[in-house]
Amino acid sequence: MIYAELLSLLSQGAVVVATVISTKGSVPREVGAKMLITCDRCIDTIGGGAGEAKVIAQARKVLQTGEKRRIEIDLTGSPKRQTEGVCGGWMEILLERWHGEAAIAIAQQILTELKLGRSVTLITPFADGYPYLIKEKGERKKEKDSEAFIKEKGERKKEKDSEAFIEVLEPVPMLLIVGAGHVGEQLAKVAHLVGFQIVIQDDRPEWANSERYPQAAFIYSNIEQALEELSNHSSLHVALVTRGYRYDLDALTALLNRDLPCAYIGMIGSERRVMQVYEQTKQMGISEDKLKSIYAPIGLDIGALTPAEIAVSISAELIMLRRGGTGRSLSI
Repeated sequence: MIYAELLSLLSQGAVVVATVISTKGSVPREVGAKMLITCDRCIDTIGGGAGEAKVIAQARKVLQTGEKRRIEIDLTGSPKRQTEGVCGGWMEILLERWHGEAAIAIAQQILTELKLGRSVTLITPFADGYPYLIKEKGERKKEKDSEAFIKEKGERKKEKDSEAFIEVLEPVPMLLIVGAGHVGEQLAKVAHLVGFQIVIQDDRPEWANSERYPQAAFIYSNIEQALEELSNHSSLHVALVTRGYRYDLDALTALLNRDLPCAYIGMIGSERRVMQVYEQTKQMGISEDKLKSIYAPIGLDIGALTPAEIAVSISAELIMLRRGGTGRSLSI
């Protein structure tokens, strides 16, 4: 999570947060994408190449002066002017220096809210003034007489007579992996790599432990306990990769009776195993409409055989749904 990295860096000194605030045409990153720059480190990316090099050079100046900057990156590839790439579009980047106790407090607050599964809104004035947070119902939160930050996809509005960048910061999507076997172990690695917070549930402590799952934020032995403690997470994705039919059935029944619907439920297994689970859940009174929301067998058809390949297949499906992709080959 970018704000965890930011909080860590702020304990060592000032950090420039580079944020994509506007785009046009084909560009490598979306509005809201961020990069962290210190005097000797860069974390994450706003697109790479000459455009990013330009942003890093300007950010190092902002580290010294503290003055905000808005940088344009021309990716049109036009032969009539100097450009930083040939993607075909244009990007605008806001450079904002974060430093001191106020910035640490804001970053900590953002991190706390997101970990609890709650969205926050960050307002970053383009002119003078610190960013500030708006919590639920539009309340402003002051931290030591300084204002905190927040965002919403490229939307701009007047804030104290000056424009500001507004972004809604959403919790990191959470993936609950039910089943801590070979597929679950590989899936935790791949899904964590592509931006999911990992939670493991399995009743076998010799399998479900922090040694095998260092990526896991939480490890549960009981599915009901897991769902109770994660009840407020609206972006809960679930992968059922259990060791048997009975465990699928127990987990699926609990998941489909959850008050807040899951963003995704996928279930591993052959078509026969999937149909057996479905028949049992119907007999328990679960409607066919709920069953239609399940992705089973789980993952995209890439011919996966090994646990690592299956993990890639499942993660690809998660990315496709999260980003609105089609799953087709880009070469077609």
